[in-house]
Amino acid sequence: MAATEEVVATTQAVTTAKNGRKPVLGDTKRRLTSPVATIAAIVIAAIWTVPTFGVLVSSFRPRQQIERNGWWTALQNWGWTTDNYSEALNSSTGGLTMLGAFVNSFAITLPAAIIPLIIATLAAYGFAWIEFRGRNLLFVLVFALQIVPIQMAFIPLLQLFSRGELFGFPIIQAFGQAGYAQVWIAHTIFGLPLAIFLLHNFISQIPHEVIEAARVDGAGHGQIFFRIVLPLSMPAIASFAIFQFLWVWNDLLVALIFADGNVAPITKLLAQMTGSRGEDWHLLTAGAFIAIIVPLLVFLFLQRYFVRGLLAGSAKG
Repeated sequence: MAATEEVVATTQAVTTAKNGRKPVLGDTKRRLTSPVATIAAIVIAAIWTVPTFGVLVSSFRPRQQIERNGWWTALQNWGWTTDNYSEALNSSTGGLTMLGAFVNSFAITLPAAIIPLIIATLAAYGFAWIEFRGRNLLFVLVFALQIVPIQMAFIPLLQLFSRGELFGFPIIQAFGQAGYAQVWIAHTIFGLPLAIFLLHNFISQIPHEVIEAARVDGAGHGQIFFRIVLPLSMPAIASFAIFQFLWVWNDLLVALIFADGNVAPITKLLAQMTGSRGEDWHLLTAGAFIAIIVPLLVFLFLQRYFVRGLLAGSAKG
């Protein structure tokens, strides 16, 4: 496999530069960057930041002042406190504490991001580099699943989970605790169409010469996938992994349907924390920033991989 190893070592240069041109990623960044786009991005960021800043200020204000006047009067009505955070951290709904909800969110989010990523990467490689009858039609059907509202799948999924098996296979028991398994399967189903589409667009742009060189050298589909396609596709894989992680962590709709009792994530706890009529919404201001810590850290530390993955497959060299 000496030739294959040489191909792997030089493929990155082939995909980023061709015929003396500058790297495709740099070309794409220049085409997408302009003064107008920069100004528009700053304006949009400011519009999104103002309400977030308002919630942050409200989280440090007493309940009486929150109900009496707006957050923009915080400097005039001085009364900063951390009572909202203390009460939110010590809150408990149905025996579920904030710490338990945090653990549940991790237990739900990590598998719900990894499972569809593994399946989608294999499927994307199959659609891109394996010839079989009906490949294009099947890919179009998978792509079309993106427009299907997830609400349409709730009743069929609930019926499936009530039986506990699919074609005689005990799907719930195979994944362990029923509550976690339900949410994992639901998020995997809802995330697969977009994951396959994005990864296929990236994997299909790997130079054909690289794949053919590996085949001539005797490499099978398994060797090509693990030694060539997978390393070259890491930007796209990392990009979708971050996207899926943030999506599942912030999800409430699927959690309300499939995550009950002691397996409820932090988003469901926040919804219950506010009370049946929203009378305790001041706790939501503090609880929201407790819940946002993880996705904020993930985005801040991994944003370069997210942007790189989005841009890497946006143009061909």
